Amino acid sequence: MWWANDFLQVERNALLIAGRRATAIAERHGTPLYVYGRSRILANYKTIRGLLAEAGPGLESRVSYAAKANSHPRILRLLEGKGAWLDAVSPAEVRAALEAGFPAGRILYTGTSVSEEDLKAVFGHEGLTVNIDALEQIELMKEVRDRWFPKRRIRVSVRWNPGVGRGFTPRAVTAGARAADGTPVKFGVEDAKVVRAFRQAVRSGFVPVGLHQHLGSGWVKEDFPAVKEAVRRMVAKAAALERGGLRLEFLDFGGGFGPRFHRTQGLFPTDAYVRHILRSVALARLSIRAVAVEPGKALVADAGVLLLRVVYVKRSYGNIIACVNAGTFNSVPRPAVYDQAHHEIINASRVASAASVRVTIAGHLCETGDVFGKDRPLPMPRRGDILAVLHAGGYSRSMASHYNSRPIPKEIVV
Repeated sequence: MWWANDFLQVERNALLIAGRRATAIAERHGTPLYVYGRSRILANYKTIRGLLAEAGPGLESRVSYAAKANSHPRILRLLEGKGAWLDAVSPAEVRAALEAGFPAGRILYTGTSVSEEDLKAVFGHEGLTVNIDALEQIELMKEVRDRWFPKRRIRVSVRWNPGVGRGFTPRAVTAGARAADGTPVKFGVEDAKVVRAFRQAVRSGFVPVGLHQHLGSGWVKEDFPAVKEAVRRMVAKAAALERGGLRLEFLDFGGGFGPRFHRTQGLFPTDAYVRHILRSVALARLSIRAVAVEPGKALVADAGVLLLRVVYVKRSYGNIIACVNAGTFNSVPRPAVYDQAHHEIINASRVASAASVRVTIAGHLCETGDVFGKDRPLPMPRRGDILAVLHAGGYSRSMASHYNSRPIPKEIVV
């Protein structure tokens, strides 16, 4: 099985999760149920940490976990204990990180359309770094600082938009002028305004410490040339800022790389990407002290599974529909939100069969798009079967809603 790893395995044609039968976990804890694998998260972290360890002497490397992927307290505590940094996009994520043990000095707040209330909340944590998403944001930041924290020296970085973005869908692209579907990209300070943003931040009494970028989410192998170009632009921009007299502490290259969601997907070469960053920074002879990357779902996606129960099998107009006891919007929203999103689905009781059929896995919401997978080749489902939706560790629980007044599934970490 192409998706098998140390977290998910098959034994006697049954799915094992962290060495335990998925059906037994479902019987004990009920369904729907998120199951996260502690050892798999640690293995993913160790891989990226090992790549960054190739940084030259005197250059610190940071794995900055994007908490929006999954902010479960046990996951946050696990990563904090390994020395991870954290990228937070809301005051609530900042609070969750602090409660999990992250010191404020290891948190980067990267908001967009940031309000006065947001700024007041994050400015209250001394040592935290605030990312500037817009030139126009700085005036509001100064007003909030002067009113509530007049003597506080607040660390800031600038999130710039390098003009090139990549994502698995236009709705996941976070750089460039417009996404492929024509939507204007709202994120980051455009290239021509970056120097002005730093100068205005200094005049306003803030302490500039970093330059940040984020291109989008879900890079695949074919995205590597564009991502390399974005790295080149980032390093060149940092060098230009240094020539202008601005000395930065760090460069944060953001994230976007993730796991393999589909058998035919070309996996993004994370190893080559990280080495390209380190090599480019070294050749530029920058005075920065640290570089960072932001793996979110790259750390947690393949360490999570959603277990569902088939309540009955419906035949309609030649279609075979496995009706399950959860809805996409309440558990794994990505297939309903993004046409391009794919999650492999496994029959945990009978992983493989000599005779498979085309099955659509449909949820219990009053919504036509409430489909976990369409026309998937699976053993003929039966009432009571346990299905496993793979890669549910990232952007599943964090995106889940109470649509139709339905509950969000329980979570366990094994």
